[in-house]
Amino acid sequence: MLGVETASILLLDVHAQQFVSTATQGLRGEVRHGARVPVGHGFAGRIAQEKQPVRLDNLAADDDAALFDQGVRSLLGVPMLAGGDVIGVIHVGCLRPHRFTDADVQLLQLAADRASLATRAQASGLDRTAALALQRSLLPTHLPDAPGVDMAARYVPGHDVGVGGDWYDVFTLPSGWLGVVIGDVSGHGLRSAVVMGRLRSALRAYALVCDDPAEALTLLDRKVHHFETGNLATVLYAMISPDRTTIQVSLAGHLQPILATPGHLADTLTIPVDLPLGIGPRQPARRYTEVEFPSNAVLICYTDGLVERRGEVIDVGIERLRAAIEPGTAEMVCARIMTKLAGEQATDDIALLAIHAADRSLP
Repeated sequence: MLGVETASILLLDVHAQQFVSTATQGLRGEVRHGARVPVGHGFAGRIAQEKQPVRLDNLAADDDAALFDQGVRSLLGVPMLAGGDVIGVIHVGCLRPHRFTDADVQLLQLAADRASLATRAQASGLDRTAALALQRSLLPTHLPDAPGVDMAARYVPGHDVGVGGDWYDVFTLPSGWLGVVIGDVSGHGLRSAVVMGRLRSALRAYALVCDDPAEALTLLDRKVHHFETGNLATVLYAMISPDRTTIQVSLAGHLQPILATPGHLADTLTIPVDLPLGIGPRQPARRYTEVEFPSNAVLICYTDGLVERRGEVIDVGIERLRAAIEPGTAEMVCARIMTKLAGEQATDDIALLAIHAADRSLP
């Protein structure tokens, strides 16, 4: 439609800060498909810097040596924008001096706007798919077989905002203690899922060298502050004793767990909540609390997606959760909670973990 001999679409690789030649026509060699151009260099860099169309009726070698060497003598380029940010560049060229009109600029900008929408939609779909695959690969496919307890868990991706950084984990330590983790990295999408995977692996390592959960979360907080700057996470880390009679719990900004015992209403455990991970290097010493784990009791750990609803105080959701809990096997408890609470109103990821203490009155 423009009567040109060359055309290129370059998309921005944010992490590498390079433009990647994604589609080309009429070009060869190093400026063809797959070539990379550092941000700020050449004709594409100028368009990105100015965030507006650029016309060059007589291209010089100083303007873009690679395109000039290809025989291009006139160029028209426009930015691909999303939310005011440049996500790519489209440019077309002629092998002879040519004056592009305002109508040419409008037509190419229209094409760039449509390409931006398509690119964002595709990237969003790929990001969600990759995040979901990563998250599912990191969540336990099978909870460990541990004497004295039975366990069940649920994970449901958010319905509206997509996959995020929610996770749960259970592992047996060499000392016989049982480690129980549930956490939530702030944000959503692939980035949060990647950070979640790093925290999960790091906490497992710290659990091997720490005597109590507060010490492990202190080391994890140090890791977040140093290596994951700008990220926040809430984490519950509990250690259940080898005889399964006591639980040591430390909370880094996370919701307090609930304990249900036979003959009593399910109640939120009174455990001090320390600051989330990633707030800063100077924080008060983290604490842990030891509570009894009676026979046939069920410990319920969860992320806020289970109880939080728009326009509603979170305490209302927690009371709704308490009312839905009845002592029983871990699987029965999880199934009942999800039936009662994980309805269509939930818009955030949900992670739920139930640990049921065996009946110690049995031989």
